[in-house]
Amino acid sequence: MVFSVSSAALRFVNSSEKSTVIEFVLLGFPGCQEMQSFLFSLFFGAYIFTIMGNGTIVCAVTLDKRLHTPMYILLGNFAFLEIWYISSTVPSMLVNFLSERKTVSFVGCLLQFYFFTSLGTTEAYFLCIMAYDRYLAICRPLHYPTIMTQQLCYILMSLCWVFGFLSYSVSTVQLCQLPFCGPNIIDHFVCDMDPLMALSCAPAPITEIIFYILSSVIIILTLLYIFGSYTLLLIAVLKVPSAAGRRKAFSTCGSHLTVVCLFFGALLVMYVSPTADNPATIQKITTLFYSVVTPFLNPLIYSLRNKEMKAALKKVLRLE
Repeated sequence: MVFSVSSAALRFVNSSEKSTVIEFVLLGFPGCQEMQSFLFSLFFGAYIFTIMGNGTIVCAVTLDKRLHTPMYILLGNFAFLEIWYISSTVPSMLVNFLSERKTVSFVGCLLQFYFFTSLGTTEAYFLCIMAYDRYLAICRPLHYPTIMTQQLCYILMSLCWVFGFLSYSVSTVQLCQLPFCGPNIIDHFVCDMDPLMALSCAPAPITEIIFYILSSVIIILTLLYIFGSYTLLLIAVLKVPSAAGRRKAFSTCGSHLTVVCLFFGALLVMYVSPTADNPATIQKITTLFYSVVTPFLNPLIYSLRNKEMKAALKKVLRLE
């Protein structure tokens, strides 16, 4: 395996006086063949569960008319997003576990970077509008049906997708224009900004500054908005006279906040705090939390603590 990776690391194309990288080597989680097989089984099981769990939520929201309300429409779209988000990293990771060369083309690497960052950004925006929906439902229940209409819900979701995929388009174009002339070994399981910038033959401080300022602004502003919404929501819940009403509100909000803390906690570590000096293993584990663990837990968090969703899931599973 060492020989194969070393051979792949030497694959360049001569262009003028410099050689140009045509593929990268994603080391992923190196180890013996037994460890690679174990990790393949572990991530394959997690991937299948995530696809089936989130797919079942999408089917339940689509097929059960009782769930055609803004809260569940948002949840169904969020589950749909999670399917694509985990699919931007895990399938290539699974291929690498079984491959000796562990290579990805230059174009494939940049495409993975674009979809990985865009889908992650879209998820951050989705968590914002889900927090807004819960705020309206609990803090302004009388006005909720007139404010959060299905039309507004679809507009907000469309904006999440559009701005999510626009946010890092400039950074992706800037990366495409950087020269990569070797080495081409990425000690990660995904093509991300830090390892790619480290392999560039020419310094590009403007590209890095734009990326990290944009990342910090998106993460911090969305996180502040979400926590602001839940702070107001918490104040409103504490004023509810019924203990049962408080429990129901806390249950719903607790589910959302669990996802928020897992997702944004890992993002803050990776893209806001300095990580260049962190060991590669720590960066990989941190990335796993927001790219794999969050989509994996989504079906459990949102379905098992919601009576309407559990009833709809039972109905869908009986139909199947």
